[in-house]
Amino acid sequence: MDVDVESKINLSHREVRVLLLHEFRLGNKATEAASNICGTMGQGLVSTRTAQRWFNHCKNRDLELDDLPRSGRPMEVDVDFLKQLIEEDPRLTLRCLAEQLGCSHTTVEKHLNELGKTWKYGVWIPHELSAHQLQQRVDACMDLITSHRNYQWLSNLVTGEEKWVLYVNYTRRRQWLSAGQTGVATPKADLHPKKLMLSVWWGIKGVIHWEVLPNGYTITADLYCQQLDRVAEKLKGKQDRVYFLHDNARPHVAKSTREKLLKLGWITIPHPPYSPDLAPTDYHLFRSLSNDLRDKKFDEESDVKTELVKFFDEKSQDFYERGIMSLPERWQQVVDSNGKYISEN
Repeated sequence: MDVDVESKINLSHREVRVLLLHEFRLGNKATEAASNICGTMGQGLVSTRTAQRWFNHCKNRDLELDDLPRSGRPMEVDVDFLKQLIEEDPRLTLRCLAEQLGCSHTTVEKHLNELGKTWKYGVWIPHELSAHQLQQRVDACMDLITSHRNYQWLSNLVTGEEKWVLYVNYTRRRQWLSAGQTGVATPKADLHPKKLMLSVWWGIKGVIHWEVLPNGYTITADLYCQQLDRVAEKLKGKQDRVYFLHDNARPHVAKSTREKLLKLGWITIPHPPYSPDLAPTDYHLFRSLSNDLRDKKFDEESDVKTELVKFFDEKSQDFYERGIMSLPERWQQVVDSNGKYISEN
C-alpha cells in the first residue's frame, strides 16, 4: 500500500514508541529513525528530539511503551531537559516543547513561568556580524582599554555623526480599546518623506557645532572636510588636544578626510565597522533626540532648527558627560561578550 507522506497518519503514543523501538533494535541513530518514520508514516509525526529522548530510554533498558498510570497529580517534567531545549533554541513554541517533553502545553507553560521565562520578541541588531567582524570589535575595544593608563583623555574626546531628521515623526502606539473600537488613527509615513540631514559634534561639555543640510543634500568627503574646519574653528583656544571619534562612513574614511585630520593634528580613535553601540552619538545623543522628536510635526525648516536648538540647550552637561564616560564600560562589555552587540534597555 502506498502512503502519502505529505499527510500524517494518526498514531497513538504507544504505536509511535513501537516504531522507535524497532528502529533502535535495527541499530539506527535517532536522527535516522525520525527520518525513516516520517518518510513512511507522514511528515511531522515524530521529531528528532522525541526520537533522541526515547532512544535514551532504550539505552537505559527502559522499554516501557505505555504511559505510567497517574495518581491525579500533574505529570512530572524533566526540567533539566526543558532548560536544555530552550537554551539550544529559545524560539521553540509551547506546542513543540510539549511534544518533545510528552506533556501538555499548560504544564510546559507552568514550568517556564517557574523558570522566570516569558514569551517575547528578541531584539533587532544593526548587522549580522561575521566571525571576523566580531574579532575586530574585540580587538578595537581591547586596544582602547589597554592603551591608556586612565580615561582622563576622554575629557578631550570630540565625536560626531549624521542623522536624518524628518518633518513628520508620527509613531503608531498601542491603545486600550473596547471591542469594535478603532482607536486614534496614525497616518502612514510617506514613501519619500521630507527630511533634513543633521550633522553634530560634541564632547563632555556639550555640543560644539551642529548644522543641517537642505532637503536632498548628503555628506561628501569634500563637504565633510569643510565641516571639520568649522568644528576646529569652534575649538580654537578652548582645547589644544583633540581625540576624535567617528564611524566608518565613506566620507569619514576618504583619503582627503584622513589628510584633513592629520593636518588638524587630531588623534583618531579606532572604531570597528557596524558598531553604533560603540558610538556615543548613536547610542546616547541621537537616541534621546529620536525620543524628543516622536509624534512631532514641522512645517518649515526653521521649525526643525528651533526644535534642535531647544533640545541641545535643554540637555545638562551631566547628560553629555554620561554619554562619553560610558564608553569604557561598553568596551569591556564587548570584550566580555566576544564581540557581540550591547543589548540596550
